[in-house]
Amino acid sequence: PVMTSETINRLVGAEVFFKCENFQKIGAFKMRGAASAALRLSATERARGLATHSSGNHAQAVARAARELGVPAYIVMPSTAPAVKRAAVEGYGAEIITCEPTLQAREETLDAVVQRTGAVFIHPYDNERIIAGQGTIGLEILEDFPRVDTVVVPLSGGGLIAGIALALKTADPKVRVVGGSMEVAPAMYHSIQATKPVEIEEKDSLADALLGGIGLDNQYTFPL
Repeated sequence: PVMTSETINRLVGAEVFFKCENFQKIGAFKMRGAASAALRLSATERARGLATHSSGNHAQAVARAARELGVPAYIVMPSTAPAVKRAAVEGYGAEIITCEPTLQAREETLDAVVQRTGAVFIHPYDNERIIAGQGTIGLEILEDFPRVDTVVVPLSGGGLIAGIALALKTADPKVRVVGGSMEVAPAMYHSIQATKPVEIEEKDSLADALLGGIGLDNQYTFPL
């Protein structure tokens, strides 16, 4: 649903609408991308199971998608992942493999898991099908507000903003899309400034879902 608040409207001096993805399955937009990616796999690929690395929301989404498809899920999660999100992933029947809280550790542990299980890796953000799934938010925004002028999107790895921007700007190039990064984890911001993907040192944050960097081998979200 889309909701609004008179109090916030008065505070910012504009009409603000919130696309409430917290009401989505697993409590976050990540379910869109995970479903998009998982449903586009062949029957043979699905049978191998699904694997990913994530601090929580994408982990839950892939675990739930695997449960719905009746296949195993193998989720690499950093040691700092919130207990409530680990419990949710386990609740969907996935196997959790813990690693150190760095992007390098996630990727190396994920590689070992894929070699051991043969599961298909569904990247948290740098995946065309993930981007397409997140882009459905942009399509729904246009359905509800065809004359929208500015959309502000949380920005971490870039899957969400890439999908939303593609949907919105394909329909109307004049729509302004603004990415909001945390000061403690502005990997995409610094990458854009450097004109290439870069790694930065991140600090812990209450907004743990925005941690994780963008990866030096980023193929899709950084160019978009």
